[in-house]
Amino acid sequence: MSYIQEINDVLSHKYASEPEFLRAVREVLSSIEPVVSANEDKYRQNAILERLVEPERIIVFRVPWIDDKGQVHVNRGYRIQFNSAIGPYKGGLRFHPSVNISILKFLSFEQIFKNSLTGLPIGGGKGGSDFDPHGKSDREVMAFCQSFMNELYKYVGADEDVPAGDIGVGAREIGYLFGQYKRLKNLHEGVLTGKGISYGGSLARTEATGYGLIYMVNEILSHNNDTLAGKRVLVSGSGNVAIFAIEKAQQMGAQVLTCSDSNGTIYDPDGIKLDVVKKIKLERRGRISEYLKEVSTAEYHEGERPWNIPCDIALPCATQNEIEEKDALNLINNGCRYVVEGANMPSSYEAIHEYRRNGIIFMPGKASNAGGVAVSALEMAQNSRRVSWTFEEVDKMLHRIMADIYSKVSSAAEKYGCEGDFMAGANIAGFEKVAEAMMAQGIV
Repeated sequence: MSYIQEINDVLSHKYASEPEFLRAVREVLSSIEPVVSANEDKYRQNAILERLVEPERIIVFRVPWIDDKGQVHVNRGYRIQFNSAIGPYKGGLRFHPSVNISILKFLSFEQIFKNSLTGLPIGGGKGGSDFDPHGKSDREVMAFCQSFMNELYKYVGADEDVPAGDIGVGAREIGYLFGQYKRLKNLHEGVLTGKGISYGGSLARTEATGYGLIYMVNEILSHNNDTLAGKRVLVSGSGNVAIFAIEKAQQMGAQVLTCSDSNGTIYDPDGIKLDVVKKIKLERRGRISEYLKEVSTAEYHEGERPWNIPCDIALPCATQNEIEEKDALNLINNGCRYVVEGANMPSSYEAIHEYRRNGIIFMPGKASNAGGVAVSALEMAQNSRRVSWTFEEVDKMLHRIMADIYSKVSSAAEKYGCEGDFMAGANIAGFEKVAEAMMAQGIV
């Protein structure tokens, strides 16, 4: 039995109740098989895979808070510190009712390789809570965030673990979390990223994941003698990633036709009016269906995803498993040639199989949505040096990092005989750096 199969068998029994985590691990292990086979004795001796798939630390805690009516609620908080071989733990906090151990383990495991690909010294982590900020007042969100940080502060720090935002954790939540950390520790340090510009945040951080996604799309297209100009693009989601992917894609001449939220999809055949989306989502925190009130020519498809509309490029920017097999087939049948992920693992295993079978060029999120964490690391650097870079300086560094990631992914795939398989290339390139660091540091 191969080393990888042994690990898969152990995990299947040990974590049978964690499907998202198991899928993420199996995907990575299957991709890195050529590297593991070439170095099996060395990796076995150092228990590289056994240690790679086990978090260094899982922190679980209760979060009591009081709503505006005086009623007490208790949520569950988490922080998974998965791997610190190449730097302090780095990864977002997610506040959403779906949050559980399996989802956070999958996200933090993916984060290890994503962070490695950036070339910056950051390890992998993730955290959050089953708290839902939607519909809560600012005071309620503040009460929850302060209670959450009352426990989390014991385990994070500028050189230990630096969380960021994720689904349900935006500028408001980061501000409340940072304020409580500063109050508890009496330290003004870069313990969180995605902070406001007035208290240590980085210009271009809000735009980074969406812009970075389009920089990756541009790299892929240019290496296929193609351009974004005139391309029909489908985007899912309407949060920061989707909004700024739409913005940059439109700046580069693409025609973006859709955006969505958990209730349904807007299709605008004349191209998404980004100012309307920003007003709904960033100013009012409304639902995307409100788009119809201002753009009469658009269509709203309640309860549907965008993937049944003809396009050239699909950019899933919402959440995991949003493109299933039937969605992938719809994309293929409607002329899609490129799928580049803006969310974390939005394509199901079956969907990825269809991409490969039908010659779709596919870039996984651990490579294509790494722009956010890359600029988070740049924010950490600015905080450490007590400097602030201009938007243009940060954007230029982001563009270079995304081009470097494409080069690493493409080169790794070619080196191990899977040219054009960017999923394998991303996993291999990310893994090799982490494995080398783990071996150098001994059995820890």
